[in-house]
Formats: sequence, structure tokens, C-alpha cells
Amino acid sequence: MAELHELTAEQIAGAVTRGEASAVDVAQACLARIRRVDPSISAYLLVREADALDEAAELDRRRAAGEVLGPLAGVPVALKDNLSLSGGQVSCGSRVLEGYVSPYTATAVQRLIDAGAVMLGKTNLDEFAMGSSCENSAFHPTQNPWDLGMVPGGSSGGSAAAVAAATVPLALGSDTGGSVRQPAALCGVVGMKPTYGRVSRYGLVAFGSSLDQIGSLTRSVRDTALALGIMAGVDSRDTTSAAQPVDDYLDGIEAGIIGLRIGVVKEVHAEGLAADVQASWQSTLGTLRSLGAELVEVSIPNLRAAIAVYYVLANCEASANLARFDGVRYGHRAKDARDLRDLYLDSRSEGFGPEVKRRIMLGTFALSSGYYEAYYGRARGALEGLREQFAAAFRAVDVIATPTSPTGAFALGERVDDPLTMYLSDIFTVPANLVGLPGIAVPSGMDARALPLSLQLLGRPFGERTILRAARAFEAAVAWSAAPSFRGAPASVGGA
Repeated sequence: MAELHELTAEQIAGAVTRGEASAVDVAQACLARIRRVDPSISAYLLVREADALDEAAELDRRRAAGEVLGPLAGVPVALKDNLSLSGGQVSCGSRVLEGYVSPYTATAVQRLIDAGAVMLGKTNLDEFAMGSSCENSAFHPTQNPWDLGMVPGGSSGGSAAAVAAATVPLALGSDTGGSVRQPAALCGVVGMKPTYGRVSRYGLVAFGSSLDQIGSLTRSVRDTALALGIMAGVDSRDTTSAAQPVDDYLDGIEAGIIGLRIGVVKEVHAEGLAADVQASWQSTLGTLRSLGAELVEVSIPNLRAAIAVYYVLANCEASANLARFDGVRYGHRAKDARDLRDLYLDSRSEGFGPEVKRRIMLGTFALSSGYYEAYYGRARGALEGLREQFAAAFRAVDVIATPTSPTGAFALGERVDDPLTMYLSDIFTVPANLVGLPGIAVPSGMDARALPLSLQLLGRPFGERTILRAARAFEAAVAWSAAPSFRGAPASVGGA
């Protein structure tokens, strides 16, 4: 029988609701797991041990009193540390927010709490969610539980590693260009970015406001569907949230994909997939075909340009959004500034790390007089072409398939000094953010180094039910049950 920390969110909620396990027992099991494995992977920035146990005990008290608990009763959750939780830190992995305590809770987080979830801690991330490896945190890098010499992906690397290592069954991240899906791929878990506006961004520290979405990381597609159904829906505090009815995402999720038209992007083969990744991709397509799907070749000619478009538009938005971190209102404040100009300059220079500075400067340059049309204007034009190409593809198919990442996990430090190669990690994930589409990453196999690979499925706007159904069918066929090996860790740490 599986131990409590190994259960899915759906299984935990059922066990707690039926009285087969207490919420305190579940929280204690996951906290013990964190103490055992997190010294090796450094997924967490903060563990809320006392608070989590108090919250779990309150759930048990309510159940004993006859109250009906929510669909996440007693489920431990980890939060990427750019999501607000009242009374707790929100560091964004940056020194510039040192000492900041949130006075409120993000809408998506509150909806999980209202459904019975227990917030176990805050996870590490690339500073201000800018990165693809979780090495840009101001505090420490996070290691991949499959191999401690490898990155877990980013920017939600802490959340992905926490779920892969079975410290929680559900974690939240943010996805601006693939920051949920890419680390999910590298850590062998399920990661989903909903349609833009499907989940409220209230309480998420902004990076690129037209691109950001809160997403989930889990060990099963059913858990992903469960979490999305709770978080989704309009929010008066976020004007970009969509007043679109929320589906029951678990309804029909086991229906299979016979007759589903799945688009295979022909430009994928031009993106330099390694031989083992290419072989795994062909096997993935064979599995989809064997499940009864109709595979249809589609073309997205602007796929190659998507990275350039993204790194212009996202950096322009980051330049504007991060202007608020100036040493005046909150966070790091330079001590020896002589005047207001020096206060701004010194506070930001001391507080921000190199990758954040790079992106602010690139965005500011692209928005500056004389360069606006050459960069921002052209990027917007290329984006419209990308939108039209995806719209045309979805007139022919129901779902679009690509690899989630062109490679498996890469070594810590391997791409730190090569930003372009690092950025190309997101070649298949950034289009969903640019166009506002839902996307899900689901484990598909292993590369030659026994590290996870992943299938990405993209859907039409608000087509989450379709891609969840397709992902669930693929997950069941692949029967992914591999657990991280913790290569490089002491023997006492390994195992699920």
C-alpha cells in the first residue's frame, strides 16, 4: 500500500473525507518527506510546519463536527514564492523583496484553501520568474530529483521538484513562457498552463501581464483537472479574468481520444531534437495513433520566430512591471544613497540579480525612442502572424502536439553563460503564452540518460477539457510510474 505522501491529491481528499486518514496525518507525512529529501534538492524557500499542522487540525475538527469538507480536504499544497499568502513572505526569489510580507492571499490560492487544501510552504524559483533552470534564484539553485547534477527547469523549478520528489501532490507555479510546463517536463510530472484569463492573476507578482497565468504541477492528469476546476473562474479583482463558465474538467476525462484530430507541427523537426528525443517523439506519436487519434500535419511557420517575439514583448512588460521595485515603498532599500536618483539606482542594482537586470535593460531599450517600432512594433506584427497560423491550424484539428522541451534536463551551470541556448529551452512552450492558449505537459518517456521527456498538448482558447482528456488517455497508455532516482544523493534519500 502506498504511503500517505505518495498518494494523489484525489486519493488524499477521498481518504480524509471518509475518515480513513486525518489531515494531520497527511501533513505530517509530507513534512517528514520534506525533511528527508529537501536538503538534497532545495525545492523550498519556506516550510510552514506549525501553521500547516494547525490548519490540518482545524480541518479534522470540522470533519469531526459533521461539516462537509471541500474537494481538496487535507491535500498539502506548495506555492511558488511569487504567489501571495496572507501573513507570509513573497520573495520572488529576489533580494529586492527581502522582508516583504503579503497582506493578502492570491485568489487562486484562496480558492484552494476554501476547498480544504493545506499550504505546506513556498518553493524556489528563478528570480521574478525569469529563467528556465531555477539557477537564477537569489537564495540557492534547485536540483532535479532525478539527478542532482541536473537542473529541474524553470522558472517554477522548486514547485516541479517538490511534486516530483513526492513532498506534495500539488504545487502552483506561474507560466509566462513555459515556466510550469518546461520544469514539469524536466522533472517528469504533469504541468498545465490554462487559457489566458481562465485563472485569476490577483496575488501573482507580475512579470509579463499579457502573458502570465497561474498553473499547477501534479503527478496525475486527474489531479490537474481537479485543481483547475477549483481555481478557474472570473474574479472582480482581476479585470483580465474571463467571465466564461467553468467546466467540470473531470467529467468525461476518461472518454479516450478515438477520432480526435491531433495536429503535428511539421516545424518541430527543424528545431534540432537530439536523436534520442526524436526517437521518443516518434514513439509518442505512435502511441497517440494507437489510441485512435487522427494525426494531421499542421504548419506554424512563425514557430522559430516565437522566441524572438517573446523575448521582446516579455522584456518590455517586465521593464514596466518591475519599475515599482524602487527602494521606496517596500523591499530592499540602499543604505548609503545620497539623493533620490542614487536611491533608485543603488536599490535596484543591489536588489536585482544579473538575469533580471538583463531583461529590464533589454525591455527598456526596445521601448525607447527610435527603437520602439524596430523592436516592439515588429514583434507585435510577428505575433499577429503567429495568431493567424494557430487559428488556421485549429480549423483543421482539435489539439496540437509538440514535445514540451527540445531536450531533457541539462547540467547545472551548463547554460548560465549562454542565454540564447537557455532561452531556446522554451521554443515549444512560448507560443501558448503569446497566443493565450491552454497547454499541458505530460511525461512521455526517458532520454538516453534516464531523464524524463514530455509531450505537450495545446488546445483552443478555453479548450482545457479536450486537452485534459487527451493527456489522460496518453498518460494511461504510457502508464508512467517511474520515480526519481535522486542520483548523487545519499542512499537514505532515494526512492519515492
